[in-house]
Amino acid sequence: MAAPGETLRKRRGVEAAPRPSPAEGDQAPPARPPLRPGTFWLSRIVLLRCIALLYFVAFLVAYHQNKQLIGEKGLLPCKLYLQNVKRYFKGKINLDSLTYAPTIIWFLDWSDMDSNLDCLAGLGLGVSAYVLVTGCANMILMAILWILYLSLVNVGQIWHHMWTM
Repeated sequence: MAAPGETLRKRRGVEAAPRPSPAEGDQAPPARPPLRPGTFWLSRIVLLRCIALLYFVAFLVAYHQNKQLIGEKGLLPCKLYLQNVKRYFKGKINLDSLTYAPTIIWFLDWSDMDSNLDCLAGLGLGVSAYVLVTGCANMILMAILWILYLSLVNVGQIWHHMWTM
């Protein structure tokens, strides 16, 4: 087995081309990792930023319209909707009610629904802005964005279902 410091080409028996050594006084250019074809690094960054932009706009719209549409004094209050779903499932928040209306709001305090909706939209704005500015995200951040948006859409009734069409 070849030593770990040797290149792959040397291990396979193909000699690597010798690199010219810099002359005295010359500085060697800083070593950059080569951009290999097939890595899709640019596509990944562009795709992540586009998805983050979509989430950012969606959470911005939700932040500005949630109180008027599904807030406590909105046209179709989500608190009333969740109470009806809970009543339909015999007053219990169980797996059936969670699968019917999957939302984080089931686990929050319903006394101030406007602030709950604002917090969900604000958290989504923050996470999507981070991904939009930095261009980097992992599965956890993208799952958080999806769960937050899913939570708002599922209590949005007809208003949020029109956004997704």
